[in-house]
Amino acid sequence: MPTENSANGSGLSEHGSSWAHTALFGLHEISKILCAPIETTDAIRRVLTVLEGFVDMNNGVVVLFDDAQRVDTTIGAPANQMEAVAYFSSMPEQAIGHIVTSRMPLIVPDVALDRAFGFSVTPAWGVAPGKIGLIGVPIIDRGRVTGILIIDRSAMRPDSQLTDLDVRLLSMVAGLIGHTVRLHRMVRQDREYLLKAALTKERKPEAISSAETGIIGESAEIQSVIDKIQRVAKRNVTVLLRGESGTGKELFSRAVHAFSPRSNAPFVTLNCAALPESVLESELFGHEKGAFTGALSMRKGRFEMADGGTLFLDEIGEISASFQAKLLRVLQEGEFERVGGTRTLKVDVRIVAATNRNLEDAVSKGLFRADLYYRLSVIPIFLPPLRDRPSDIPLLAEEFLRHFNEENHTRLSISSDGLDVLSKCYFPGNVRELENCIRRTATLANGPSIRAQDFSCKSDGCLSSIFSGSLHDDPPMTPSRAPVAAPQDEVPLHTISGPADCPSSATCALGGGERPSQKQELIDAMETAGWVQAKAARILGMTPRQVGYALRKNGISIRKF
Repeated sequence: MPTENSANGSGLSEHGSSWAHTALFGLHEISKILCAPIETTDAIRRVLTVLEGFVDMNNGVVVLFDDAQRVDTTIGAPANQMEAVAYFSSMPEQAIGHIVTSRMPLIVPDVALDRAFGFSVTPAWGVAPGKIGLIGVPIIDRGRVTGILIIDRSAMRPDSQLTDLDVRLLSMVAGLIGHTVRLHRMVRQDREYLLKAALTKERKPEAISSAETGIIGESAEIQSVIDKIQRVAKRNVTVLLRGESGTGKELFSRAVHAFSPRSNAPFVTLNCAALPESVLESELFGHEKGAFTGALSMRKGRFEMADGGTLFLDEIGEISASFQAKLLRVLQEGEFERVGGTRTLKVDVRIVAATNRNLEDAVSKGLFRADLYYRLSVIPIFLPPLRDRPSDIPLLAEEFLRHFNEENHTRLSISSDGLDVLSKCYFPGNVRELENCIRRTATLANGPSIRAQDFSCKSDGCLSSIFSGSLHDDPPMTPSRAPVAAPQDEVPLHTISGPADCPSSATCALGGGERPSQKQELIDAMETAGWVQAKAARILGMTPRQVGYALRKNGISIRKF
């Protein structure tokens, strides 16, 4: 007849065998969940749900730490996020500290009787004795505590073998969770790296020339801009690119990045005018999961993506007054919070902004914050319009045609008379309009060479001739160091007329085909006015800006007395 001890040993053995079978089945189900292609939080939440079927538990929570061992993510069962955060926050610090520092499981048989870890004196855990016990195990990956798994259950006996078996099962589950979290984070980092690599070109600053930036031009105006960019790019200061629409502000912003020590880091762009304010905030600062309807997961913003690199903010003059205040804080402190988040993030980003608006006028009218203006306009760079660098037009035209030939497998060229037509045009849309003109003309060209008669302005179909009048009635608000060319349709016809070979006087240069008598008329008026342009303008019935433009185009030097 077996003794009492042997009988008890047989019972424990049978219980252990049953537990092992149940635990093996549970671990199999949990492994399938963790191997599935789903979000980390969803996977862990399902794991907790499965655990409820194999382990005696009332509530459970998994807390993941970031690299600084601060709480990064809290997942609970049931799935209410706020309840999960509140549940974990109710834990005494001694209990959490014990799990993290000792890297060993924590067993509290009865929280009402616990004095070692502070449960009995914590109001949230004020229950009657014999009601609730607690088990907490560390989530360890590669020798480092990356999180904690905690469950509470019915009160336990201190010497319960079942409790020991459940602690072993929970430790194995915690190990599987740790490996899965590391794998998911590696995949996320790889995805972010590939995204950053797609946004920037890996290159050494000292190996970059101005030609490699894609900037085409040999005029003094454009070379002056390139020289300034090369000097400014070496310093960690904010740059504000000013210029009319179509002058290539994004191209020059990329040049600032390429010439800077940050050239191997990300270059991220955002058009501030293309998005409403609510979306713009999420795009720049990112958002937390559940921050708003449709926020199914945490998303990094452009500031985080550009960390260590350059962020280009185009159309900065279009942002609202309320958003200007939010942007100002980031520029001043380099700190922000994701939408729906409470943790302050710090980034190291070089800002390059661009606008075609007159920000000074906007500041004076109260439409743009003065403090933000001074933060952005540390180094203003004015991009010259195409009309101020006509010698670059042939170079740009040839480059645009080369791209067209590569894309369409053609071998078109531009004749000298075709380049002559382009050189006389005003191009209110600047480089963008010139590219449009080349692509349109190349598409419709009849022969292997683009000639003067192929351009749409010869058949009164040029967009410039249609829109230039209205464009010049309301000139761009961009401040410029050189006067903006005056629209010819505002000039009295008896004073100045367009070149005889230009079909649209609204778009072509003033001086190309003028008769000598007209040049002499300008000189006579200036002589009469004592070479004061404002007086000469009144004599000719023109504006001072039109007179200045006509003098430059006719090659008339201003005499000084």
